[in-house]
Amino acid sequence: MLHLPVLKSKDRDFQLAENPPTEDHHEALLELEKDGEIIVQRVTGPYIEVQTKFGRTKKIPVEKTWHHKSCGQCGHIPGYSTSIFWLNRALGLDYLDPKDQTSCTAWNYYASATSNPAAQAAVAIRNFASAYETGYFPIIHCATSFGHYKEVRQQLIHHPELRAQVRKILARLGKKLVIPEEIVHYSEWVYAMRDRIAERQVIDMSHITATVHPACHYHKLIEEDAIYTPEVYGAQRTAIITGVLNALGVNVADYSTWFDCCGFGFRHILVSRDFSRSFAVQRKIEVMIEEANPDLTVTHDTGCVTTLDQSQFAGKAHGKKVGLPVMADSQVAALAMGAHPYKVLQLHWHNTDNKAFLEKIGIDTEKTWAEFEASVQRLKDGSKQYLTWEDVG
Repeated sequence: MLHLPVLKSKDRDFQLAENPPTEDHHEALLELEKDGEIIVQRVTGPYIEVQTKFGRTKKIPVEKTWHHKSCGQCGHIPGYSTSIFWLNRALGLDYLDPKDQTSCTAWNYYASATSNPAAQAAVAIRNFASAYETGYFPIIHCATSFGHYKEVRQQLIHHPELRAQVRKILARLGKKLVIPEEIVHYSEWVYAMRDRIAERQVIDMSHITATVHPACHYHKLIEEDAIYTPEVYGAQRTAIITGVLNALGVNVADYSTWFDCCGFGFRHILVSRDFSRSFAVQRKIEVMIEEANPDLTVTHDTGCVTTLDQSQFAGKAHGKKVGLPVMADSQVAALAMGAHPYKVLQLHWHNTDNKAFLEKIGIDTEKTWAEFEASVQRLKDGSKQYLTWEDVG
């Protein structure tokens, strides 16, 4: 383990500029559509309006959502995605889990630089066109995909030669150049639905303290498109996770390194994993424990959950102050509504022990684990092909 200094500096004083750094993408998209350059997929049906960093209005669709899944979630923390789907079902909402979605390939873009703008944009627009064809509006599960797609949108707005390249690629696939009027992250949907979730809450969390890690690719890439509200840190930090936890009665505790990366950082998780693990443990987890002593920390991105959770084993081996459960906001929201900790949240995939947290909110971990094992046995012996809503609802 590398030994990094823990900064005890005062919290940064963020004051928003008077004007956003880029033009309103809504106006730019509509102008391109008027010129016949693109198709704009609009948010139809019920939606909730939220305010972004500089006061612009963003529409968050309530249902008829097309879920752009995360490769990292499906591969490392599957309970992340199943919690999102469970919330939709528990709230009685119409959604679509597409079978023809591809990865966003942003890993190439951010980590290895092995791709090019036309290829990256074509992958994004192919997924958007697939959503458009179904009539469902895309919801992005991964903050990396979310940030990357917003950058793709900016590039397509400003570079006609890139639009021409992408249009040529899409023509070979029989698809149109479609850009949604909003690029929506799933955690924005959870935030927009927080009051409905709280109405269905069955687990008391008023005695729970949590820290929040906002994902860099959510609030630092095209930052003016992230959600802020004066009720959360005076609109100087993103509102989404904190707003959800507040609605559930969780006590949100502050800590000095909240702005720091989780340690994932893309390239250095590939080429210098010891640095990533050290950063996650010493600049994030240990600081949270020392300054706030929370019951868990909550974040909203694939890489953040993975790195903060799965780096702690290395810190434990070196005698570091670790052992802090890490969950996504969708998992906490589903848990509050009574979702099964193993059948739905699949917390057994997490490295850091979360049993003490579950016991603190009144969940019998031995009983629920036995229920999960019984369900798995039915899958093994062939009496069930897969778990149904009746099994997990």
